Amino acid sequence: MADIDTLLAETTAKQRAAAEPDASVWVAANAGSGKTKVLIDRVARLLLRRPDGRPGAKPDSILCITYTKAAASEMLSRLFKTLGQWSVMEDEPLRKKLAQLQGRKISDYNAEDLQVARALFANALETPGGLRIETIHAFCARVLRRFPLEAGVFPGFTEIEEDEAFALWN
Repeated sequence: MADIDTLLAETTAKQRAAAEPDASVWVAANAGSGKTKVLIDRVARLLLRRPDGRPGAKPDSILCITYTKAAASEMLSRLFKTLGQWSVMEDEPLRKKLAQLQGRKISDYNAEDLQVARALFANALETPGGLRIETIHAFCARVLRRFPLEAGVFPGFTEIEEDEAFALWN
């Protein structure tokens, strides 16, 4: 049987691979296993400047879809917490965090890389409409509102609330 350090190292490596922005991945795991952490790491890596110097993704070009409002809220909260911490972190601890996140050497990060990472919090806050982390339901409703005729629904429709649906059902 593998020891705990080996299992932790394997899990960390798998999580880092799943958070790799250049890879297409499907994450399926038990509750409490780190799925939200992987998704937050992936979004953070998408936002960061790439190792070859190209800029990271703009916050308004990223869409995260989850099942529940609670999960969407948790993801947004954790992402802003991470970016907020980076915005005020000293150079060496920030280099260490970025190196851990991206699987690179601490020495790979110059002053400009750190400045870009520190600016992500403000960029995300200033994004019109904010970072889009939403439920499948909210995403589908937004698509239907944007293309009502193609979807065969009346323009300007509103979704029925849960209590209204329950009353109609009964």
